[in-house]
Amino acid sequence: MTEMARKAATGLDESRGGGGQPVLDRLVALLDLEKIEENYYRGVSPAHSPVRVFGGQVAGQALVAAGRTVPDERRVHSLHAYFIRGGDPSVPIVYEVDRIRDGRSFTTRRVVAVQHGKAIFSLSASFQKDEDGVGHADAMPDVPAPETLPTFHERVEGLGLRFTDRPRPIDVRYVNEPPWVTRETGERPATNRVWMRADGTLPDQQLLHVCVLAYASDMTLLDSVLARHGVYWDDKNVLGVSLDHALWFHRPFRADDWLLYDCASPNAAGARGLATGRFFAQDGTLVATVVQEGLLRVR
Repeated sequence: MTEMARKAATGLDESRGGGGQPVLDRLVALLDLEKIEENYYRGVSPAHSPVRVFGGQVAGQALVAAGRTVPDERRVHSLHAYFIRGGDPSVPIVYEVDRIRDGRSFTTRRVVAVQHGKAIFSLSASFQKDEDGVGHADAMPDVPAPETLPTFHERVEGLGLRFTDRPRPIDVRYVNEPPWVTRETGERPATNRVWMRADGTLPDQQLLHVCVLAYASDMTLLDSVLARHGVYWDDKNVLGVSLDHALWFHRPFRADDWLLYDCASPNAAGARGLATGRFFAQDGTLVATVVQEGLLRVR
């Protein structure tokens, strides 16, 4: 195991429930995959992990693997992924990259994540060289500034929720009341909005910022489904996992600057919920769009 992998596997457990630069540095180490052969990379999970590997982690690591095979001047503009099996956090994950196409403007990669000889996740990603063209974007919703909102730990203090003791490399500030509050108040909001940013300073590597955003995009997206039905993740009667995930990156951004994650759920049926999300920079620039479907079983 490399030194970076060792830090990734052990370090996130040293600051249980905390955040800040040390925890963010360990996320960066988690995303620094070990190259084991041409087109093959190995990643690990933090020691303090839930029963399954966090979906944002495997998505971020798979995107790192794809990006390691693409010239730096080509930026990822989209990814499409399926969560096939629950990942085992106690063993490494092997990422196999298939170099589908290297064109004049676009590069396409497919990545399969493998554990115990079986695929647990697959991702297709497309990269493009910078080009000029037409441009427009939706406006950012009018919301309070992130600095005026309580921190995640201020939100959950004293509530005894199980998921709050994990290290948190992403600073999350809820604009509206989170699902565990709206369940009690009877509100059923149609949107879920949070400000989020990497909780520290990231290196100036554009692929790393994109991969950190991919990691963070799986954190609160399905809250928009849960809140409409008065349930939340810590509810013992709720079973939910990500099924698929798609991301489009529109404009450059920094993942350690504040980004508004504006999420909504247009549909839920068949024990599945669909959620859409838009990431806005603090100046109102639309930088990314997300769509995810998740399994949602409520007893």
